[in-house]
Amino acid sequence: MALPIPVSHQARLSYLALSSAYRSLSTTSSVQASSTFHRSDFTSQPFSGTYEPGQPTSGPLGGAALFGVPRLTPKALKQHLDQFVIGQERAKRVLSVAIYNHYQRIQELQRRDDEEDELVQQQARRDIGQRHPVEEEFPGQETSGDRNEILRRQARGSSPIVDFNPLSIEKSNVMLLGPSGVGKTLMAKTLARVLEVPFSMSDCTPFTQAGYIGEDADVCVQRLLVASNYDVARAERGIICLDEVDKIATARVSHGKDVSGEGVQQALLKIIEGTTLQIHAKQERGGAGGGGRPSSSGGNFGNGSGFGGGGGMGNTSSGAASGGKSETFNIRTDNILFIFTGAFIGLHKLILDRVSRGSIGFGQPIRANNADPHQTTLSESDSPLFKKYLPFFTSNSDGTSSAGYNALDLVEPGDLQKYGMIPELVGRIPITTALAALDEEALVRVLTEPRNSLMRQYEQLFQLSGVELRCTSPALREMAKSALGMGTGARGLRTVLERLLGDAMFEAPGSSIKFVLVTEAVAQKKQAPIYFARGQQHKFHAMMAAEEESWQRRARKDDTNSTAGSEDVQSFEQYREKARGAGTV
Repeated sequence: MALPIPVSHQARLSYLALSSAYRSLSTTSSVQASSTFHRSDFTSQPFSGTYEPGQPTSGPLGGAALFGVPRLTPKALKQHLDQFVIGQERAKRVLSVAIYNHYQRIQELQRRDDEEDELVQQQARRDIGQRHPVEEEFPGQETSGDRNEILRRQARGSSPIVDFNPLSIEKSNVMLLGPSGVGKTLMAKTLARVLEVPFSMSDCTPFTQAGYIGEDADVCVQRLLVASNYDVARAERGIICLDEVDKIATARVSHGKDVSGEGVQQALLKIIEGTTLQIHAKQERGGAGGGGRPSSSGGNFGNGSGFGGGGGMGNTSSGAASGGKSETFNIRTDNILFIFTGAFIGLHKLILDRVSRGSIGFGQPIRANNADPHQTTLSESDSPLFKKYLPFFTSNSDGTSSAGYNALDLVEPGDLQKYGMIPELVGRIPITTALAALDEEALVRVLTEPRNSLMRQYEQLFQLSGVELRCTSPALREMAKSALGMGTGARGLRTVLERLLGDAMFEAPGSSIKFVLVTEAVAQKKQAPIYFARGQQHKFHAMMAAEEESWQRRARKDDTNSTAGSEDVQSFEQYREKARGAGTV
């Protein structure tokens, strides 16, 4: 049996030290062989890497769009307008494109604001990662990044000034022209119900120059602020509709000062172009709390739209809103879209004086001096005039109406200046479109086709009392003829219906009357509306069917006669040739 060799204590410690040193060297060499790194990569870094969520996506989705498909398009807006407004195809196209472009501008501004905030946050994270410990112990020290930037600027020397601001898309205000009752206000109100931005409508009639009795021009912006529930960021990207803008035309007075004409136009110049307004909003009586923000009396359009986020472009400087003091809101109007509407009675005469030919000589058109000032429709013989000035003209007619051309489609800025609008205001409204007057066919469609048509309204009104109301086709034609003679457009239809159904609305509720029929004779005011009791339902439908059948026979007969006499006389030469053929000459 071998005896163990005695080892001293110092030899044992030396062996353990050498073994530990060998293991550390072997481990370090294996780690360096498996991975490559430098110690300088982790010098003065509290973390090993950074992740920026705003960086471009890598992989198969790297080329995907960031904004996606727009929910609102010009075609979608026009389709919505088609459900409420009859005809006016060109005006609906222009207004839909203007609204869509306003949405695009808003989304682009929101994207730029978000991008700028993200860049600021990224720079803040990088500054934290690159901060030297000396800066934490001794605040106020100049950073190495700032010193390097100063050295680079000194090395470059004097360089040209470079503007790094992104491309800005300016707004394009819109003006709608047309006689009364053609749908100017209805189009604006219809879009207001579906827009995701605040919308307000103001009448220009009570506007006066600052310091005089009446409303100031900036009241329209205050109404927009109310519609946005006093959210300045959303109000700065809303839409304002100024109705009856033709009422502020310059008045040709020989004495006094025009405080409601040119003075109002000059006040609107900076508002529609872009400025900062101070709006003072007083607290309402009985409001909740003493120091809260005034409650909104207007509709809050566009909840959750995403366009009026917290990072708005404007600021709100509110004073001590306790007691009865008011708040002051600073609102920028650079991105507020303005829509102007007006009848501009007599403007078509100025247009025709500019573009029409003289009436002297053979074959020249003759214009009547006592023409209706509300009638702006021209005949088919003026089609060469439109082809000359508007070669790519899109008519307001949708194919079902026989209306002619509208003289207001040829309007130019010079015509508006002759009417009384100052050049500065006209130049700030680049888009101008006209609405045509409604003919008999269009008025019949207004009665029946829109979602909130007048016939549906009155049928629902009678149905609330348990009475069924029906109107025959010839009766609708007679109503349209009566409204057309009033000269008030589609508004005359309600006047006609109120006159015809006034007695029925008085007699039917609470009586044995269950059916009310309006025939052609009733529409011609030759007899009162026909009433039927509960058990006379079959008689009610039979009379209505007989009236419709008689109307269809007359319509077919009229179509046959019009086809036979389609060769109408268009000139004196045609009349002479036709008379010679008949043997009368």
